[in-house]
Amino acid sequence: MTDKALIYSRFPKTMMARFAERFELLDTGGKPAREVFSADELGGIRAVLTAGGTPLGAEAMDLFPKLGAIVCYGTGYDGVDLKAAVARNIAVGHSPGANAASVADIAMTLMLATTRRILVADQYVRSGDWAASKPSPMMRPQAGMPGRRIGVYGMGEIGRKIAARCASFESEIGYFSRSRYDLPYQYFPTLEALADWCSVLMIAVRAGAETQHAVSADILKRLGADGYVVNISRGSVIDEKALVVALTEKTIAGAGLDVYDQEPHAPDALTALPNVVFAPHIGGHTLESHVAMQNCVLANLTAFFEGRPLPYEVK
Repeated sequence: MTDKALIYSRFPKTMMARFAERFELLDTGGKPAREVFSADELGGIRAVLTAGGTPLGAEAMDLFPKLGAIVCYGTGYDGVDLKAAVARNIAVGHSPGANAASVADIAMTLMLATTRRILVADQYVRSGDWAASKPSPMMRPQAGMPGRRIGVYGMGEIGRKIAARCASFESEIGYFSRSRYDLPYQYFPTLEALADWCSVLMIAVRAGAETQHAVSADILKRLGADGYVVNISRGSVIDEKALVVALTEKTIAGAGLDVYDQEPHAPDALTALPNVVFAPHIGGHTLESHVAMQNCVLANLTAFFEGRPLPYEVK
């Protein structure tokens, strides 16, 4: 009998094609599972495939009495109630580091686009203002990368790749993380100390209760009027309301955002601001990253159905 897996989140069918070759997939299309499938169908589900940020708590787990594995497509797993999973003896897997290079690349893209005001410069050319020699205060010289102090919040796989990329731009690198590592970067004991020191704060920390709104109004104030914040982690790490105020009142100079508190909706108060560069959560959205993430999902599901431990289990 073909092994069955339920697709709990909404995914493009092209992203599920490799899994369909190996497993029988029951696709909810992102709708509540009980609205799409009968209790009998859900009762036989042993594995669930989900996006890491999709809420999947105890009540949802109880829809699947035989559930033994929750496999997240991607690095994140913040939507999964890990305590509830442990209590039900459900293994949780993810794709650690599979998209780290791509996410680090988008972090650099957002930082450069923001600090060098690329969108403003693009419009300056398109509008004809450059050809007309029309002066623009937004086109005044900005600080470059050599000597710039870059603070990395979270020194996991992604954070390390961001730091290495920034170092190649001749910038100074500092970081704050739960653990101190043997790295050639300055370590700061608190996020407050890091924000006081740096002019660009790169958020690469894992989302969770302990990082909810960790980048608060106080942290933004510490960055200062010439400071920037770039978030490629999860929208929940920044206090979005405080960010709007800081950008509007010029408490900080700008922001580059790939993630938002209530995706896929970026608040109008943010999108109306000229000193923010946006991306629609595409950090890990490259061909290479998807192949790597799919490899991890396939390995996790295959191991589970063969009665082996998940090779990429959340620890």
